[in-house]
Amino acid sequence: MTDATTLEAPVREDIFSGCGVEILLKQEDDFLKVRETLTRIGIPSYRNRKLYQSCHLLHKRGRYVIIHFLELFVLDGKKSTFGEEDRIRRNAITNLLEEWGLLTILPSEKIRIADDANMDVRIKIISHKDKVNWELVRKHGIGNDR
Repeated sequence: MTDATTLEAPVREDIFSGCGVEILLKQEDDFLKVRETLTRIGIPSYRNRKLYQSCHLLHKRGRYVIIHFLELFVLDGKKSTFGEEDRIRRNAITNLLEEWGLLTILPSEKIRIADDANMDVRIKIISHKDKVNWELVRKHGIGNDR
């Protein structure tokens, strides 16, 4: 017989191979909102008015992660240069999306990314009305978008 105080919460299968920040969407249609918002957050090239999208929303088996495009290469089994600055940028973007009420970061993930909350990151956020003045560039396609 097992003592109730020794029971632990079941360990969630790591279907994302340790990549990304797992989140919850508040409503079904929030997937499209978050995905579109992420197209407008990234690294700018002011010279040619291009914005390079940093993060994507990945859905797998009913679970979601905000994932840096370089982590997608890792999941594809390709070489990647994903580093500390990329991790901090991903975490900052995820925190912003939560602050804006678009998603909820899982408590275990919140603990994992807490140290990055106040880090200085270089990202540009293009307003929805200003996106027509920018070329939005993805460096990785997901699913049918490849």
